Amino acid sequence: MYKIMLADDEGIVIESLKYIIKHNFGDECTVESAKTGRNAIELSEIFRPEIVIMDIKMPGINGIEAMREIKKYFPGMIFIVMSAYDKFDYAKEAINLGVLEYLHKPVSKERIVEVLRRAMQLIDMERKKRSNELIVREKMEAVIPILENGFIYTLLLQEFEREDVANFKNLLEIPYDYGYMMVLDCGEEQIGSQMTNAIGTSVSIQNHYKEIREYIRSVIELGVVGPVMANKVVIFIPYENMIMDYEERIRVIEQARVLIRQLKSHMDIRIRIGIGSVYFVSDAVKSYSEALKSLLETTGSIAHVDDLPLTCVYEEDYPIIIEKTIFEAIQKGDVKLAVTSTHQFFEWMVKTYPDCMTDIKLKVIEFVLWAEHIAYENGGMIYEFRSRRDYLPTIVEIEQYDALRLWFAERIEIACRNVENKKKVTSISTVEKAKLYIRDNYQKDLSLEEVSRQVDISPYYFSKVFKEETGTNFIDYLTELRMSVAKQLLLESERSMKEIGIMVGYSDPNYFSRSFKKNIGITPTEYKEGGGA
Repeated sequence: MYKIMLADDEGIVIESLKYIIKHNFGDECTVESAKTGRNAIELSEIFRPEIVIMDIKMPGINGIEAMREIKKYFPGMIFIVMSAYDKFDYAKEAINLGVLEYLHKPVSKERIVEVLRRAMQLIDMERKKRSNELIVREKMEAVIPILENGFIYTLLLQEFEREDVANFKNLLEIPYDYGYMMVLDCGEEQIGSQMTNAIGTSVSIQNHYKEIREYIRSVIELGVVGPVMANKVVIFIPYENMIMDYEERIRVIEQARVLIRQLKSHMDIRIRIGIGSVYFVSDAVKSYSEALKSLLETTGSIAHVDDLPLTCVYEEDYPIIIEKTIFEAIQKGDVKLAVTSTHQFFEWMVKTYPDCMTDIKLKVIEFVLWAEHIAYENGGMIYEFRSRRDYLPTIVEIEQYDALRLWFAERIEIACRNVENKKKVTSISTVEKAKLYIRDNYQKDLSLEEVSRQVDISPYYFSKVFKEETGTNFIDYLTELRMSVAKQLLLESERSMKEIGIMVGYSDPNYFSRSFKKNIGITPTEYKEGGGA
């Protein structure tokens, strides 16, 4: 069904158009008409036509002005101008308004039908596009909660690679590199800082999870809603900056109040909300811990960690982002980022406190010791009690900032490189163990799962590490090894094709022959007879 509005001050024209439309399109179209520009504007608001056939010269508001006004509110309407005025300015203005066709009266019925069919095709295309968009949206509505749950679990369990977080950010359209956690703590009633009947409440909120997600998203537009965990729901909220000022904190707390009111009005449970401070996305688990801690330390319905005497407050202009970047880079073994950020932090100290050498030295010692602590935790360094015995004498003797900067950057680089090397050694060691096992067992029906079990890591992670270190995937590596041994056996033994196939892991001779030809280019028999050529 198509809705068509005819706007012309000549009754005979309107009746003629109605007859043509009825005769050619029958019940496919609903037609309404207007005889003035004002009538056309008013009718468009009520009738909402998809196609408008408009005359230019009408009493009062002319067709051009009427189209311009209608376009403001209904930009998707298709306009066809039909006028006896062959004036260039009119035609130019109509083109600027995006009319489908400018027809000069008199117009043949064949021409009118042809233009209407073209307009209907455009409407059909737009309807199909909208339908496809709704189908995609419907599918995404089912997938997004799964992605969001996976993202929250990934952040909390801290088992991810850097690209994992980047992939989640792209899929969920998270616009910023920072964010904070909000934890909804639910129960039947509150006793002190604890909520009662956590198990029963978890069942209730699980049953209403879809509605809870909708309420949360209506209040926190960018919020990533996690799964129900016991009697809690975790929300990650992207944030543009690393530091949240006082006004923003008040806004976030008020947002939490609105959310509590929304949920309370629809669910018969008590709700408290804990809010952590802003961190890099990859460090959001720290914000989660702060949100939980704020709930434990208070009894109010909303607790923001920055309102409590639990966190470190930094002096104005302290480069907290650079500091966090240094230690995050060390944690990940990113030497270049760690060293660059170290120089940036040192520049800030010297520029801000040019005559405070002793304080700068203390800060350098603090950072170096913490960097090494991270390296110890990651297995990148062996702890020796007396390994730092020369640090204080060295620092005391340094008199120039340039020398102190070099020592500072060098110690940070060593700590970070130890973490980096440990990660490489671990993966290389794993791959070498796997390759040894494959070489010893290639004649068996060997699978990725079996090899990954032998090196004690998950199949997914093993596959990733193996490809990174060898440049090839597990199956290709195994096949290449089998083909190499098979070629040697074909040239140096008199065993049958079946025996050789079994010896290199192929119980089916036909499959062995097909695999050999696919990888070597000729059959095993041709290879043997040709002497390997």
